[in-house]
Amino acid sequence: MPKVAVRDNSRFRSPGLFVKVRPHGRRDGESEGNHTMNDNDQRAVTIITGRVWREKGEDSEGVHVLLVAPDDDTAVRTTLEALAREGYAEAELDQIGEMEGAPDDEPHLSAWQGALEGEIAIVTFNEEF
Repeated sequence: MPKVAVRDNSRFRSPGLFVKVRPHGRRDGESEGNHTMNDNDQRAVTIITGRVWREKGEDSEGVHVLLVAPDDDTAVRTTLEALAREGYAEAELDQIGEMEGAPDDEPHLSAWQGALEGEIAIVTFNEEF
């Protein structure tokens, strides 16, 4: 079972994540076919964004989950399982994509590195309304 790392970013007013994300499953210049990774390819980090609730009816938190997964279905299933293990009662996942390189700022930089090392990195933050 992969290690889950939770990084609380609640002291910031916004997530501050500014990275290029492409639709999951296709690399730049790649046609819509199967891509076989070789030893020189870096594993792609998937990012899933959404909201989570510790208890139903309470205020939500924003969430970014970074992980390496073979496909979108596995990424979503693994994310939901990790969130449940961490005590979240409910999750609403909005977007999924593939990160194009490392983010510039923490806590996303360490989350990205953790994902490359096999962690399921969960970054939470207070949402602005």
